[in-house]
Amino acid sequence: MMKRLNSRRLVVPLIAIGLIATALVLIWRSLDDEEKAYPAVAASSLLDAVFGEEGEMDSHSYLMSLHTPAYSESAYREGESVRITIPALAYAASSEDAKLARHDDEQRGEVLRWSNGTGWVEWHVEVPEDGVYGIEALYKPMDQGFSPIVRGVAIDGELSFQEAAHIELPRYWKDGDRPYPRNAIGNEIMPVPQEVLEWQLEGLKDYSVSSESLLWKLSQGEHTIRLVGVREAMALHSLTLYKPEGLPSYAEYRNRHSEDKLAEDERLWHMQIEAEQFSRKSSVSLRTVSVAEPFISPDPKGRLVYNAVGGDSWRNAGERIDWEVEVPHDGYYAIDVKYFQGYNRGASVYRTIMLDGRIPFREMRSYRFSANRGMELAALANDDGEPYLFYMEKGKHVLSMIADTSPAKPATAAMIELGRQLTSIIGEIRLISGNYGFGDTQNLDDGRVWELSKYAPDMEAKLQSLRGGLLDIRAYVLGLHGYDSDSASALSSSANKVEHLLEDIENLPHEIKTLMNIQSSLNNLLKPLESSSLQLDYLVVRTPGAKPELPMPDRWDRTKYAATNFARTFFQRYDTNEENDEDALTVWVMRGREYTDLLQMLIQQEFTPLTGIEVNVNLIADPNVLLMGNAAGNQPDVALGASMEAPVDFAMRGAAEDLSAYPGFQDVMERFNPGIMRSYAYDGGIYGLPETQMYNMLFYRKDILEELGLAPPDTWEDVVALLPTLQENGMSFMFPKLAMMLEHQGGNLTSRPDFVLPFYQQGAPFFTSDGMEPTLTSQEGIAAFKRWTEWFTKYNLPREVPNFFNHFRSGLMPVGVGDLTMYTQLMTAAPELVGQWGMLPVPGVAREDGTVARWGPQLTTSAFIMRGSDKKDEAWKFMEWWTSEEVQSRYGTDIEAYGGIIYRWHTANLKAMTLLPWSEEELRQLQEQSRWAKNIPLVPGYYFLARELDFAWNAVVVEGDPPREALEKAELSLRREMQRKQKEFGMSEETDLSIDRYNEPYEGGIER
Repeated sequence: MMKRLNSRRLVVPLIAIGLIATALVLIWRSLDDEEKAYPAVAASSLLDAVFGEEGEMDSHSYLMSLHTPAYSESAYREGESVRITIPALAYAASSEDAKLARHDDEQRGEVLRWSNGTGWVEWHVEVPEDGVYGIEALYKPMDQGFSPIVRGVAIDGELSFQEAAHIELPRYWKDGDRPYPRNAIGNEIMPVPQEVLEWQLEGLKDYSVSSESLLWKLSQGEHTIRLVGVREAMALHSLTLYKPEGLPSYAEYRNRHSEDKLAEDERLWHMQIEAEQFSRKSSVSLRTVSVAEPFISPDPKGRLVYNAVGGDSWRNAGERIDWEVEVPHDGYYAIDVKYFQGYNRGASVYRTIMLDGRIPFREMRSYRFSANRGMELAALANDDGEPYLFYMEKGKHVLSMIADTSPAKPATAAMIELGRQLTSIIGEIRLISGNYGFGDTQNLDDGRVWELSKYAPDMEAKLQSLRGGLLDIRAYVLGLHGYDSDSASALSSSANKVEHLLEDIENLPHEIKTLMNIQSSLNNLLKPLESSSLQLDYLVVRTPGAKPELPMPDRWDRTKYAATNFARTFFQRYDTNEENDEDALTVWVMRGREYTDLLQMLIQQEFTPLTGIEVNVNLIADPNVLLMGNAAGNQPDVALGASMEAPVDFAMRGAAEDLSAYPGFQDVMERFNPGIMRSYAYDGGIYGLPETQMYNMLFYRKDILEELGLAPPDTWEDVVALLPTLQENGMSFMFPKLAMMLEHQGGNLTSRPDFVLPFYQQGAPFFTSDGMEPTLTSQEGIAAFKRWTEWFTKYNLPREVPNFFNHFRSGLMPVGVGDLTMYTQLMTAAPELVGQWGMLPVPGVAREDGTVARWGPQLTTSAFIMRGSDKKDEAWKFMEWWTSEEVQSRYGTDIEAYGGIIYRWHTANLKAMTLLPWSEEELRQLQEQSRWAKNIPLVPGYYFLARELDFAWNAVVVEGDPPREALEKAELSLRREMQRKQKEFGMSEETDLSIDRYNEPYEGGIER
């Protein structure tokens, strides 16, 4: 017995020792930075493998044409190149819609002003000899927007390649103030960028396909160059046609300059350049960031200090940052970069590096920054780690880095081609099986055995080719990044799925979902491969012999830094409330820091000098703080950025102020669409004002619908008519089961099914006119519910769409309903689709008078005054000022200048909306949809409406219940909750909340 006990006592420590040893091994492995390296794969090998040597590439990528002899890289040569300059005013023809004018510029003399972004202008040019030519433009932006200037280039009336339809001419920006101002607790406030309105000489480039200029093959003789307007206005001085000189290799570059002749004491010079102190940038969305870690420069010391640049905001092809460098002597200099690049596991990113506007040698095209796990300082060096040396004459120079995604283009082009092949395979299987379901909704007999090889004898070969293509792309991606990455792993997974499908070809009709998942995976991989995020702390320019002692942190440094920051939390102030003036108006803002900082600056510059009212502006990260603060008696005077429902929710409990009795209220009401004001009205009062509004619109791919012979739908009957053609081609229509109103916080309607549109378009109200009873089972309500659910049952609309943007971009869903976040994504993340998509009002129901009723909700963010405020008059003056046309238009313009179009301010002020940088066509479509805005009136218990209709939708669509039965059950539950809340609020049967039916579109307040 004693021996057994001793044995057991020995076993436990041995197990513990084994576990500890295993844990140490795992930790050691996790800390091991050594990863398997993979060799580079030639782009031509991948393209030939996927497209075939004789394959039809359909001008899919300009890069592909670089692989033909006519477009091969010019050999490096010194001497003068051919240059032919064409004055802009010497244009030969133009379209009627191009707004052109002669303008006398102070710097350039007479130039051509192209004051809109549409139409076309063309010039004649005599080409002296056969060859490939680039084009340069000498232009100046016109101060009208924040997007790049975009033009298409047609030679002799034709687009030579796909990318010629969308060529960006960059605009440049600089920081408005430096050093940045600070707020009351010492955090830096990012200033509004200022555009550099200067003449720019830029070659026509596309860094998503090539780090050098785009090239056109021209024969000797006369040709026509046409610029086609796509976006933004500009002034144009001239176009220059030139033959590229080619770039020297690094060895040839070194031979062009003499060696350093510096004295010994001059060989130890270095200059540290803070990356955030750039001289200019090519995008307002490229921003400085605040980083807290050991040896970051400068150290924020527990505060918000913008001490680095880039990261996720510096990821799109062509985005450029310039820094000024001043060197003390003629000679060679090395360049070190302190950077972080850990945004996509294992993936490398690339930058093209220029000195004084030129790429100095070939190795600076698409220079690779390998992935890392933290900030590191590394020289721009060759594969052996030997730093490249750059020759600079004494004085000032400009160092530039441009985000370059062209090395990834062969992979993305091949993936898109495989996506096309998948679409063809899926379409062929659907044609054989008759299964036109989408996603989880498949209408296939699970018990049937198919003889697919009999009807599609080449299907196995197609799948073999697909699997081979996936593995070829994986090999290229591994070589591109140098190491294993998430993208390569995803490609391996897709290839394994295809291999599994090959085991039973006859069963493919039952595996359509698997094929669609592979296609969706390829679509989801495009954006990570095209992204090129890189964050910089500082750059060092130094003489080759200089070795500046710039420390990098180890684990002990990080531990000390974390401990120091923790200690700071005990004595540093972090809440701006602590600095509030008790006599000032207090405003709580439920938005991001940038929005709050900008509002604070506007108040200091305009509102306080105008009214004499001091304002405390506080950022509130959690909307629930407002509710808890009100319960504790610590509420603000004004709340901004609240959900649409918040003002009436507070009003029902006596916590929100009725605004309708304040002076000038009627004038303020005219700023907004009365259809959205329904959600601010309650029991005869108005308890809030809208700040922003979110539109649902119809998005459609012009190219795909044209190819299919379809027109974008105007009514739901049109949608039903085009569905068979879409489904036969493996496509579908998008209608959001879940409303995609991503901008709103804490609301009860924003994450529920978009039921408002089908009910209101069918003329079905949700409540009686007194607001005391639900009316879901009215004749109109039952018809609306049946129509809504039939879209997903009878017509097989997809029930769940994880990402409409990806499906739209790939062509799987070339038409559908989405909100304005879809517009933002298309403008920022799908440059290849510019000119190939459109935005229209949502489909509607034809009325007897021939118009189409497009009723739909426009969810809002809200501003309201708290009932407990002792500064209500001052609060009303603030609300009048804040929602005015002038303030809303300036705020919208400035916030977009912070970060680009992703910060587009969708103001609810109808006139201010027209002053924001929408195109004329976009504004016209938005205004048409705005006419039909109709929001839900909020009554006690309203929040059960969305919940119960969600349950009813699931009962019918998922479980197959009869529509009437499901709707009756929903109405019963909703009625019970409404009665419970009515009792809680002390309402009687005679209570009348006076809901306005609002059955005609709004015709006022907008210019159409």
